[in-house]
Amino acid sequence: MTELLTLAVAALGGTERTGQVAMAEAVSRAFDTGEHLAVQAGTGTGKSLAYLVPALAKAADERGPVVVSTATIALQRQLVDRDLPRLSAALAQALPREPSFALLKGRSNYLCLNKIHNGSAASEADAPPQELLFEPMAASALGRDVARLTEWADETRTGDRDEVKPGVPDRAWAQVSVSARECIGMARCPFGTECFSEKARGLAGLADVVVTNHALLAIDAIADAAVLPEHELLVVDEAHELVDRVTGVATGELSATSLGAATRRASRLLDSELTSRLEAAVAIFSSAIHDAEPGRMDHLDDELATYLTSLRDAANAARTTIDPTPRDPQAAAARTEAIAALSEIADTASRMLTSFDRPLTERLDIVWLDREDIRGTVRSVLRVAPLSVAGLLRTRLFSRATAVLTSATLTVGGNFEAMAGAWGLAGAEAPKWRGLDVGSPFQHAKSGILYIAKHLPPPGRDGTGSAEQLSEIADLITSLGGRTLGLFSSMRAARATAEAMRERLDTPVLCQGEDGTAALVEKFAADPATSLFGTLSLWQGVDVPGPSLSLVLIDRIPFPRPDDPLLTARQRAIAARGGNGFMAVAASHAALLLAQGAGRLLRRADDRGVVAVLDSRMATARYGGYLRSSLPPFWTTTDAAAARQALVRLRTTLDS
Repeated sequence: MTELLTLAVAALGGTERTGQVAMAEAVSRAFDTGEHLAVQAGTGTGKSLAYLVPALAKAADERGPVVVSTATIALQRQLVDRDLPRLSAALAQALPREPSFALLKGRSNYLCLNKIHNGSAASEADAPPQELLFEPMAASALGRDVARLTEWADETRTGDRDEVKPGVPDRAWAQVSVSARECIGMARCPFGTECFSEKARGLAGLADVVVTNHALLAIDAIADAAVLPEHELLVVDEAHELVDRVTGVATGELSATSLGAATRRASRLLDSELTSRLEAAVAIFSSAIHDAEPGRMDHLDDELATYLTSLRDAANAARTTIDPTPRDPQAAAARTEAIAALSEIADTASRMLTSFDRPLTERLDIVWLDREDIRGTVRSVLRVAPLSVAGLLRTRLFSRATAVLTSATLTVGGNFEAMAGAWGLAGAEAPKWRGLDVGSPFQHAKSGILYIAKHLPPPGRDGTGSAEQLSEIADLITSLGGRTLGLFSSMRAARATAEAMRERLDTPVLCQGEDGTAALVEKFAADPATSLFGTLSLWQGVDVPGPSLSLVLIDRIPFPRPDDPLLTARQRAIAARGGNGFMAVAASHAALLLAQGAGRLLRRADDRGVVAVLDSRMATARYGGYLRSSLPPFWTTTDAAAARQALVRLRTTLDS
């Protein structure tokens, strides 16, 4: 394996690293032994090469296909557009044959020709959802987007949404695509042989390496029918995101918006009695959740139970009335979509009702009510999600394939145990696995400083910074002359701090939400004097090597919200079993995000800078050591003057 890696690195013009070699050999060994592997590989290790080389070798040796799952589109594109084409060509002479690869997404990511050509796309666009009826500009924009997509359908070879430039909103794409449940199937579809989704699946079925995403990986694990090609070898990159993505796929929801859309779709196919019954059930349920208090539901009151039961029964009755197999393809599409929507309502309502059948400490699902503000419109959403996906991952994912799970941040508190437990790899029934930290090519103690502002007062509950914290931020940014990425626990804090800094600083300050995130990052990277403030997506999604990012500010320890229904339920469940729910859930969550945020600082070997945590609890609280042990081994100080002096020296060096 080392020889293949050396050949690949040489062909790509890179530099072989010790950690990369160790990881490649470990991945190859895992594929041979069947023992699952968790690999932490710091930024700059070259981990994609370290797993792709053994994956291509095993696939070419008839062990494939190998499925590679990622959390982000950016990494998928890097693998498919850059890494795999170059590697396949570089290794062709050293392998039995040149390996092939393909990208596979969920069905709803591809344009549906039947929906385009049978007229349902245009009719849906002409009949906008209820919340758009008083927005004629939005409605006409929806129609224009659908018309553009219809024209694009005659030009595209893939039907892949990511190739639509400029992109379109979700509600426009929904008019020209179908979910797996809404698809009428190749046998009945007049465009079955031309189907973009089926073509992508066909290519994936022939490929040696199949690149996909965590959501589709989760659907493949949960669904009764296979979505991905049958495989024995699996690589999960960005594995720190796996649990949240699988939880998202396994979450069901009911809202007035989704229920109204399903009712309108079904009412065209139902008699007046069933339509009235469904509309009444939807109206009463929607009114009930609109008036209810948001938060986790430990008990289901009789009134809401009655409304959920009525909704379930009305959706079931409507679903069983609709003929799923008409001869007309256009009618088939409309009926399949209506049946899928009604099935989703009935199944979700039933799941919510049965989740309360178990005692509180034994429940598998958690139900809660959310309030969401979308473009100034507040809507209520009742959600149900699994308390844990560990069992699902253990029985439906890790029992089927040998998995390599990798990321730059997998150890929490200095070990893999927290992540292993969340993945279902802990306990007596868990399959064999081992953890490996191949380190980082960076010399963190010489390249970076971790400054903890021990002198600041603990952060308040309102989420905005104190006067002392704002002064600290201004002093640090002034010392460096910009070059700052500010990571905040909330958008409210990011905006308030950005406004305050614009009054105090002579250098530009950008804030997330003022433009697209990609555009803001581009502006930030182009001007070293600029600072960029934002929240969650910036904690994990910013890659700005060089002098434009030399200071990472973290306003507070990123604990989950104390009212987060799912995480607080997980804490309570662990405490009920005698564990420390706070450390296992809240502290682990914070440690992982801190590591991701701190990882924005050093992106290449010559980067230098400071990570400043402006939450004194990082130095004073009992859990502070646990959190610090999850961060790279920077040189650490609580001396504000020392941190400012280091930034001034760095500024002088960068400006010279």
